[in-house]
Amino acid sequence: MTPDMLTTLRPLLVAEVSAEAYAAGAEAGDLEQAVWLRLLERLDADGPPADPEGWLRSAVRFEARLSRRKARAEQPYVSEPADDRAPGPEQQALTAARRRALHAAVRRLPGRCPRLLAALLSPQDLTYREIAGELGISQGSLGPERSRCLGCLRRLLTAEVAAREPRG
Repeated sequence: MTPDMLTTLRPLLVAEVSAEAYAAGAEAGDLEQAVWLRLLERLDADGPPADPEGWLRSAVRFEARLSRRKARAEQPYVSEPADDRAPGPEQQALTAARRRALHAAVRRLPGRCPRLLAALLSPQDLTYREIAGELGISQGSLGPERSRCLGCLRRLLTAEVAAREPRG
């Protein structure tokens, strides 16, 4: 393709594309690019067209028909709206990591604390009476025992968090 051919065809292409774009439901720039690409492919395969202006007009109309056909075939994507209140994958991963770290720390506690706190953290949502029966202690001593175990857990987690902070 010679520079003369480019300067000669450009105004014609712009005019043809401007006339066809609206009816095709396409952007003029998109049609123009498609025709230039089609011309470059033709030049590589067959050389320049014998009638460049006629070829250009038919190429613009072909691309416009193709664009209309694609527009008719397109279907809007219909889906449920995203739930903005639900935690995203990052938040779910962080929550799961925190839960694993908490359960690992609970398992390292002394005495009856691991069993007591595991029962309190249970997804079964046990009552104090059920927890006391499971652990074999009185329901009245469950509150003080829970406070002591939570204090141990707090000290354990504070020591771990403080040890991880960078110094200096």
